[in-house]
Amino acid sequence: MKVTAINYGQFLINSHRNFTGTYFADTVDDLEHDSVYRYLKSDKLTPRMVWEKTKPLIKKTPKGILIFDDTVLDKNASRKIGPARSQYSGNAHHVVTGIGVVNCLYYNPEADEFWIPDYRIFDPDSDGKSKLRHVEDMLKNALKRELPFDTVLMDSWYATTKTMLMIHALKKTFFCPLKSNRLVDDSGGNRPYSNVSELQWSEQELTHGKLVKVKGFPGSFKLKLFRVQVSNNRTEYIVTNDLTQNSLADAQQASATRWKIEQLHREEKQLTGIERCQARINRSQRNHICLATLVWIVLTQAAHKAGKTIYQQKLEPLQQFVADQWRNPATTFVL
Repeated sequence: MKVTAINYGQFLINSHRNFTGTYFADTVDDLEHDSVYRYLKSDKLTPRMVWEKTKPLIKKTPKGILIFDDTVLDKNASRKIGPARSQYSGNAHHVVTGIGVVNCLYYNPEADEFWIPDYRIFDPDSDGKSKLRHVEDMLKNALKRELPFDTVLMDSWYATTKTMLMIHALKKTFFCPLKSNRLVDDSGGNRPYSNVSELQWSEQELTHGKLVKVKGFPGSFKLKLFRVQVSNNRTEYIVTNDLTQNSLADAQQASATRWKIEQLHREEKQLTGIERCQARINRSQRNHICLATLVWIVLTQAAHKAGKTIYQQKLEPLQQFVADQWRNPATTFVL
């Protein structure tokens, strides 16, 4: 049997815990272990395939929202894997060895559905690009592909002066959280810059936001700042270039919508085996990540058609197997 993108993707859908090439070969008739290895290193799958798969599925809307964020595929247990490098993981809350994947999500707020039209592998040793550069490239790609959107949401890591000015120049609205030590001025130049977390807030400003000058922005360029209480022990400071925005609720909604991309990251890691590939070659890892992303698209589409969650779509066959084992166990427990 020859390994192809189709049967490798089917393997990722079928498997629940073990996503190694060895396990693939052990569970398929007439498949040699080396065949999986040879396929992963010889094929060349790119993010373009994800766009081609997603394109006909997207429900476009002028009110579309682009969401950017990255996730780290944990490779701490591996000695040497192609694009893996030391980087901070928001999931682990410390530096890990892993592969950084920068994702672009398209969200339709009217349908309350989202899709992944683009992604990038963070591998500066190969292409010299930072995560910020990848976001800029994907933003430009969305425009070239005529993907309609009016708002961009990003994590504080991407809320740089350059990126926000780029979005503003495109006449798009952004909502971005600022790090607590970001320097801002709410006095109109009467006081020196201070950390955003040190600002004083009146009751009106807490409800309607306040105008601030963020250090590094040109001239009199100002942004609207909102203080959002995410939880009892967590506060976010969100800025937008929409100066007419005066609703804390809208800022809170933007903050909540941004977490849609965390849902994508969680589902990919738990259901597709995206971080479970043990191949060391860069191209092998890239091909596996691309196919795992395509698997997420297929599972999501099937779940939507069946009226199920993606977890039900993936795990119900396993539950059926366990139920069958109760009726006719392969091994019977005795005392």
